[in-house]
Parts: sequence; structure tokens; C-alpha cells
Amino acid sequence: MRKVIAAINTTLDGVCDHTKGIADEEIHQHYTELLDNAGVVLYGRITYQLMQFWQTLLKNPSGEKTMDDFALAIDKIPKIVFSHTLKNTEWESATLANRAIEEEVLELKQQPGRDILIGSRSLIIQLMKLNLIDEYQLCVHPVVAGGGLPLFENLNDRTVLKLLKAKTFGGGAVMLYYEPTNEKITTR
Repeated sequence: MRKVIAAINTTLDGVCDHTKGIADEEIHQHYTELLDNAGVVLYGRITYQLMQFWQTLLKNPSGEKTMDDFALAIDKIPKIVFSHTLKNTEWESATLANRAIEEEVLELKQQPGRDILIGSRSLIIQLMKLNLIDEYQLCVHPVVAGGGLPLFENLNDRTVLKLLKAKTFGGGAVMLYYEPTNEKITTR
């Protein structure tokens, strides 16, 4: 059975905004390897549209190897986009989901292949509520954003996670690997 891995960047104060972190070569390399070892990545519309930036580096490489490598990795991995407003993806390796996220993820988990990545905050929250995330990979950047979109909100249950390992990057970011213990306590 394929694992569902929620992989996302956050600041020390829990803000998940791609402009608030400190992306360096080592972090780009880490995410490139993650994509290269996964079978599919699921995005919501907003994150998907942000990720389309990487298509520009395919046409006009930056000259920075880790960024250009990430652009190649994100281009080749199949992407499933959950959106009520997009009519097409305009990216050859992306398709629009045609069913609910729960149904899509449950079917993907049963298929043979590599892990399923979740790269959007909104999808992470939805899948948390459905108990469908097998592993969390939270890259905590050494930044206090002071405001912005919180990574976790509108959750009624306390979710207990078990730390599997941690990886420290040279720039001070820390990748925390967790698995849910399936211990839920309603806090409402």
C-alpha cells in the first residue's frame, strides 16, 4: 500500500507561506529527491498555480543547479489538482481531479507504485480530518513570520504525532518527520 506523505514548509510560528521561508540549495535538493522518489503529488488550486512558476525555469534555466533540478523534478512528476474553478491545468504532467479527495486518495493508496505526496495546506487539513495521512514532513524554517496563513487551522480534533527522525539543514531549517499515532481527542 502506498503511503500518503504531507510535505510542507512552515515558519517557527506556524505560517505556511512560500515567501516566508528561506529556500536554499540544500532545501531545493531535498525536495528534488523527495519528488524523484514519489509517484504523484496532489495540489489544491492555489498551491498548484504557485508551482507553475517552475515551468519558467524549464524554458529559461536559472543557472543554479538545485533550482533547475527541482524544476525538472516538478515537471516530470504526475500532479493531480483539486479545484472547483480551473477548467484545465495547462501543464502536460498535471490533471484535474474528477472526484472527491477522499475517494481519489483511497484509490491511489491501493494502487502499486511510489508514495503519494500532498503539497497543499488545504489538502493536508482535509486529509487530516479523514485520517488519511501516513507521514508528515514539516520543514521548519528559522523565521518568525509575524503573521500569515497558519499551517493548521479549523481542526476539531487534537492529533498526536510520533517523531520518526529529524534532519537539520546547514541554513538552520529542520525537517521533522512524524507519523500519526491515531490518538484523537475532540477539543470542540
